[in-house]
Amino acid sequence: MTASTITLRASGAQFTCSDRHASLLDALESQRMSVEYQCRSGYCGSCRIRLLKGNVVYRQAPLACVQQGEILPCCCMPVNDIELDM
Repeated sequence: MTASTITLRASGAQFTCSDRHASLLDALESQRMSVEYQCRSGYCGSCRIRLLKGNVVYRQAPLACVQQGEILPCCCMPVNDIELDM
């Protein structure tokens, strides 16, 4: 089982995202983090978050427009330790 440390810049809080989570959004929700979302599959872009450090991989390429430095946690998983602007 691989695990990555997720750091939230605003609070400095850290937690682990592992293979037991379906997505980064699932890991955030398991920590009772409030993230706006609608589709949970990369279509709408509602869950867009700025990725400050690290890398993620998408299960499938999102259809929503994603700018450099942004991720859609509903359909990605961290590849390594990451820092989020939240």
